[in-house]
Amino acid sequence: MLFSARFRTAFPRLVTHIRCLHTSTKCRSGGGTLFVHRDTPENNPNTAFDFTPENYKRIDVIVNNYPEGHRSSAVIPVLDLAQRQHGWLPISAMNKVAEILQMPPMRVYEVATFYTMFNRKPVGKYHIQVCTTTPCMLQDSDSILEAIQKKLGMKEHLIFLYHDSVHVVLAFLINPICILL
Repeated sequence: MLFSARFRTAFPRLVTHIRCLHTSTKCRSGGGTLFVHRDTPENNPNTAFDFTPENYKRIDVIVNNYPEGHRSSAVIPVLDLAQRQHGWLPISAMNKVAEILQMPPMRVYEVATFYTMFNRKPVGKYHIQVCTTTPCMLQDSDSILEAIQKKLGMKEHLIFLYHDSVHVVLAFLINPICILL
């Protein structure tokens, strides 16, 4: 226990009711995907990725918005640019962003796995996100998800459509949120 012997003898009943800390099960992001990267044929470090010359010009403009020595602050807009160019964010694109911004690749991976706006797996022509946080579930977001799945005849994913669970900050003040991209 973390308490001194004197405290434990003075308050024995209190100490016996304190729960020990424990670790959770597998760490997962808001969308239910693993934080760990698994190489696949379409997503591995050897997959070719490079920005277009036009996007290199955009990157220069983005990086110049930040003070000298703070190139890494441009990681979110540059990752967004990579995703817009490629359609989703493969690990080779993250490595290219790390190279351009002169920062450790792990820092780029941390940003890409933290924000649900970055798709680390291929997405279809349409992308539907349904908020599954507790406040939205209390407003019956599950029925929205079920209606979408029933109407489209899908369980999780289709080739042209991608469904994802997402956490929407401050959206619980209104009805459940469904984002169509």
